[in-house]
Amino acid sequence: MPEKQTSGSQHDEVDMDRMGKLQELRRNFKFMSIFGYAVILGSTWEYALVIIGIPLSNGGTAGGIWMFLTVCFGMFFVMLSMAEMASMAPTSGGQYHWVSEMAPRKHQKFLSYMVGWLCAVGWQAAMATTAFATTQQLQGLIALNVPSYAIKGWHSTLLCIAITMFAIVWNTIFVRKLPLIEGVGLILHIFGFVTFLVVLWVMAPRSDPKTVWTKFEDNSGWGNVGLSTLVGILGPIVTLIGSDSSCHLSEELKDAAWVLPRAMVATAIVNYAMGFVMTVTIMSTLGSDIPAILGTRFGQPWIQVLFNATESQAGTSVMTAVLCLLLLFCSVNQITTSSRQLFAFARDKGLPFSSFLAKVRPGWDVPVNAVLVTLLFTTLLSLIIAGSTVAFNVITSLGQLGLVSSYIVAIACVFAKRVRGEPLLPSRFNLGRGGILVNGIALSFLSLAFIFLFFPGAPHPTPASMNWSSLLFGFIVSFSLVYYYVWGRHSYVGPVELVKHQ
Repeated sequence: MPEKQTSGSQHDEVDMDRMGKLQELRRNFKFMSIFGYAVILGSTWEYALVIIGIPLSNGGTAGGIWMFLTVCFGMFFVMLSMAEMASMAPTSGGQYHWVSEMAPRKHQKFLSYMVGWLCAVGWQAAMATTAFATTQQLQGLIALNVPSYAIKGWHSTLLCIAITMFAIVWNTIFVRKLPLIEGVGLILHIFGFVTFLVVLWVMAPRSDPKTVWTKFEDNSGWGNVGLSTLVGILGPIVTLIGSDSSCHLSEELKDAAWVLPRAMVATAIVNYAMGFVMTVTIMSTLGSDIPAILGTRFGQPWIQVLFNATESQAGTSVMTAVLCLLLLFCSVNQITTSSRQLFAFARDKGLPFSSFLAKVRPGWDVPVNAVLVTLLFTTLLSLIIAGSTVAFNVITSLGQLGLVSSYIVAIACVFAKRVRGEPLLPSRFNLGRGGILVNGIALSFLSLAFIFLFFPGAPHPTPASMNWSSLLFGFIVSFSLVYYYVWGRHSYVGPVELVKHQ
């Protein structure tokens, strides 16, 4: 067996020692591999295609483009805020650890605990969402080639489980090859992007640029174009959320305090640019029959747009297969982040069965138990699809709510310290005097996004189309509070208690 390489750089050892953490995971990521990891996990140009139905229903083409730019602007400040905190405390715990160190002393334990739950639930739900998104594209590919195929819920369930198991294999048996798969995936990600652009711009019908960029529409019947456009914010948020994804691999990255924040900035710039270009491209090449695109038998509007452009079943199939493969890579990385968040919070005894979830088996150097529980959680959620896709989408919307609320609390803590003039932890990525402005803009954007994540897709929803995420979000928060007061407060002390103050 190759020599175990877990120590990383001297800076990594100092950071882990300061935080009172044992180095258990293998540090086999460097700048390019963690950059590739985050770019693939973001899959921004892929999701810019997958979610076009949301902005077309709320805001139209102009709404889709300008809301994407708005979310890019807001999320960039969110990312900068989190990059600074990731450099201060490069740990797999991410937000809940930062809150534990930076919240007011009397609130550290409780706020850290709540953020840990929100992150754990958020990333677990996000894994199920990614598996289902990949499944939907695969079913669209099948429908493209088999006209008689009818998309059924139980098919989706089985495909979701199969996709998750594929990702599990890469996170256990082939885990040492993860940096390699990031390189391969990144190359395919870039070449796929260029191919889609060329095909759409060369072969698809062009819409009038003035109409595309300036015609905002209320196609859902809100009675107000501005409100409809704001409701469409969900599309780009789904595409761009996950600023903390690579943070949860801090303990597997060499020289994390320096490399991680710079990789986060590079990832954001590349992902935002690619996502924006693809958004403009698809909105400019839809053709004139939007209702037919939204009602396509393929189940995925972007596949219909591609088929209309190429007029080739074979060509469309190949390009759809490429996007499915890229989302498979995304699923592999999603398992990695979801399991590391689960592992870190369990290590600090914040979850039921924490000792089991936090176990790192000798010779593996990965939290296998947390990986397998992520498989179990995704499988259980996938079973819901067999009964109701709507119910599944509501549950997985908790992914966005959990992450956005965790960002709000974490950034609010460092913002409050700046407002009060309190010293911050030393950082190798320091926002300096501009930090208070960066944090303030990030919080303003996240507050707006948080509100609209609770909106239904259209006014006067039926029970089936209602956004029940407010009810489920309340249930998760209530459950975590009950668990905290009955068990959690006795076992969970918060990471700050292990920190060595220097």
